[in-house]
Amino acid sequence: MEFSITQYSKFMTLLDMLLHNLRTLHMSLEDSIKWLGEVMAEIGPTQSQKNEEQNVFNIEQANAIIDYLKISLFQHYRLYEFLFFSTREEIVIGTEQVIEVVKTSVHPFPEPLVEGISFDIHSTFIQPPSTSDIEMKGLDQEQGPEHSQSESDTSDMDPLVGFTIEDVKSVLAQVTEDILKGIQTEIKEKLQIQEEAFNTRIEKLKKA
Repeated sequence: MEFSITQYSKFMTLLDMLLHNLRTLHMSLEDSIKWLGEVMAEIGPTQSQKNEEQNVFNIEQANAIIDYLKISLFQHYRLYEFLFFSTREEIVIGTEQVIEVVKTSVHPFPEPLVEGISFDIHSTFIQPPSTSDIEMKGLDQEQGPEHSQSESDTSDMDPLVGFTIEDVKSVLAQVTEDILKGIQTEIKEKLQIQEEAFNTRIEKLKKA
């Protein structure tokens, strides 16, 4: 509309006052339209010669301003009321989860059942010696020289005296075979349980 600086100032003040009436005074749509009519009567065109300095808009400009306010503010008045007055739910953009971790202890925490091993193998090859065993070794070292001498004599004796290499090989083979049989049996049982579980799921899916 090629407004002048004064007209721009009046127009922006008019917009600010309309939003102020809506946001602060909670003015309804009807009251806002009445208020606009009163203000436009003061700053718009008039036949009175006394208000020529206040009448900064002609008829065409006043009609253009009213049309603009009609399609911008008044047509979406309910939307502005919702924007200023309605409480909205807070959108959760993140969440915090607490994961419990197994605490460290003197002995290693047992493995899950799926990855577990037999207690004999765990206690023999994995589990470290307990504090009671260490204390017993310390007491043995503090005993008299006679006891230590007798132990040293017995320790000097070869425990494999009287056994041939074939005997040792046969014993090791038997022990290894027993251990492997136990592990294979456990693996077969676990595989059988998993296979039954999978078959049950497949049957459920077929029925569904």
